[in-house]
Parts: sequence; C-alpha cells; structure tokens
Amino acid sequence: MPRSAAELAHRLAREAEAVCRHYLSNGRRVGNYWLVGDVRNTCGRSMFVRLKPKGTGGRPAGKWTDAATGEHGDLLDVIRESCSLVDFHDVANEARRFLSLPRFEPKSDSRSRLPPVPNGSPESARRLLGMSQPIAGTVVETYLRGRSITNLHGIDSLRFHPRCYYRPEADAPTEIWPAMIAAVTDLQGHITGAHRTWIDPSGRDKAPVDTPRRAMGYLLGHAVRFGPAGDVMAAGEGIETMLSLRCVMPDMPMVAALSAAHLAAILFPAPLRRLYIVRDDDPAGDGAVAGLFDRAQSAGIEAMVLSPQCSDFNEDLRNSDINVLCAALRVQIAPEDIARFLSTRASTGMGDEALAPL
Repeated sequence: MPRSAAELAHRLAREAEAVCRHYLSNGRRVGNYWLVGDVRNTCGRSMFVRLKPKGTGGRPAGKWTDAATGEHGDLLDVIRESCSLVDFHDVANEARRFLSLPRFEPKSDSRSRLPPVPNGSPESARRLLGMSQPIAGTVVETYLRGRSITNLHGIDSLRFHPRCYYRPEADAPTEIWPAMIAAVTDLQGHITGAHRTWIDPSGRDKAPVDTPRRAMGYLLGHAVRFGPAGDVMAAGEGIETMLSLRCVMPDMPMVAALSAAHLAAILFPAPLRRLYIVRDDDPAGDGAVAGLFDRAQSAGIEAMVLSPQCSDFNEDLRNSDINVLCAALRVQIAPEDIARFLSTRASTGMGDEALAPL
C-alpha cells in the first residue's frame, strides 16, 4: 500500500482529470490542461493543471501552476487546499479514499504528529510563528514598503506565512490568504501570542476580508517588540505606526501593543526611565494615553506624548515625507534624545533611500 507522498502523488497523476473534476469542480478542461481560479477551487482561469505528461522527461501529469500568484504543486496540494486540510495524515487518507485504497493509520507511538492544542492559545501562536518565514522578498515586505515603511532592519518579530487560515465566522468556510505574523512577547522575550494581518496576494493592501487583523494568545501587558529594552522606549498601538517612527528613530526601542486597551496596560521593563507614548488621534487613543501616562508617572518613569498631525504616524509618513516627520518629532522629544535617537540622515535631506535596507 502506498504510504509516501511521492507514491500517492504518482497514483493521483494517473487519474489527473478525474481528480480535477472532483476537487476542482469549478474548472474545465481545455486541451491538455484543467483550468480553474486557484487551488482552493475558486472560479477562474489563472491556475492550470497538466492532465497528461509532456513527452519523455517532460513535465509530468498532475503538476499545476497558478499564474496569478506563482504558486505551484501537485495533486496532493490540490486535495489539501480544496479540502482545507492541514495534517499530511488527513491529506493522505483523503487521497486513498479517492483512489479506493485502504486508509493508513500510523502506529500509536508515532512521533510525526504534534498533539493538538487549543485554538488561539499561546502554544498555537508559537506553532504559527514556527511555520512562518522571514519577510524579506515576500508580500509582507511589499505591503510595508507600500505604506512608506523603508527601514526593515531589526524587525525579526515580524514573519510571513504564505497560506494563513482565515475563517470569517465559526461556521463559515475557511479561506486562505498570505499574512504578516507578529510575535507578541513578554518582558523576558517569551512568546505569549501572535498577531495576524492578512494581505492581498499582490501586497498592495490588506486582504479584502471583514477583519484583516486578528490576535491570538495572551496579549495583556505584552507587545510586539522592535529592539531590546533600554532606559528609553516608545509605545503605541499599531505595528505600522511604530514601524513608521522607526524610519526616523531606528535605534529607539519600540513596542506595539496592538490596541488602545492593551497599550494602557503594557508592562514596563526594569531599565525604563523615559517612555514616549505614541498617540492615535481618536477617543480610544486619548483614553489609552491618559491611562498609560498616569501609570508611568506613578512608577517613577518620565512620560512624554508623541502626537501625529493626521490620524496616526503612518498616515503622516504616507502623506508627507520622512523629513517632515523628522521635523515634527524633533520638537516633541527630549533635547538629549535628539542626538541619541533622531536620524540625522533624514533631517539632512537624504530621505527614504538612506534609511532603506542595505
């Protein structure tokens, strides 16, 4: 009985058209190809599956490519994505069911499968981050640069997942989109949660879903961190907001709390002596600033508020340029922090190119 992925893929390839008719039912045959929208069986014509091998040594049957996204794979991938399966054991059993082969049940002491964990738990967040990859060269980088965020050094807390599950509601079908995954950590650097931003495959904007941002795990008191803790730190709500500030203050440690309520509750690192509270211009943002300001003062930490000219600092950066943002911050931060943190390259007119990754 076939057990390996290669054996199953080979058997499925012999029945490529039957596989496509069953799992990609929204497509149709055109010549030697099956055309469909994508591997999730969406209507369209951008994905094509080869139904017969192309000569000796040519591309085998069952291989597919999505011209719109660059994704490619075999018929096992078709089964996995069209059926919203995750574990290879489930994919293999579905393939065997289609091929009328006996199911394969692993031995009870098999170590190939991780034990299940509750959805939304810190362990679930750690696994999601473990399955993600660096953002360089991905749609996450495209998305951030499209928001005028050019300094992408030192942001290892951000990762990329090419096929992150999104479920609009508990009983709704699962969708799959690329996503920016942010690690939420405590003061010791332990992962307590993750934040997902689903992104359109083009990278031009967030994915066209109802709630393109969602968090999981334990967030209260914790944050997405950029840079090691020090005596000075900036804290705000959004990831893009804080990354915008890093374009002109690349050496200042920063944290994104992900919401106004969580910003008001962040925990203070032991070395912290001055806290810049990054304000979003809305009622919730004002409330978070007031609450965090009082907590910092009570803890003996100097608190200063940084206010944008628009709704947030990313909008400021996108609507003007890096030098205007630099000038606006120069009059808001402590004099001793200007030389220490404020980028002289931006203020001398070198602009975005000087701050782009080398």
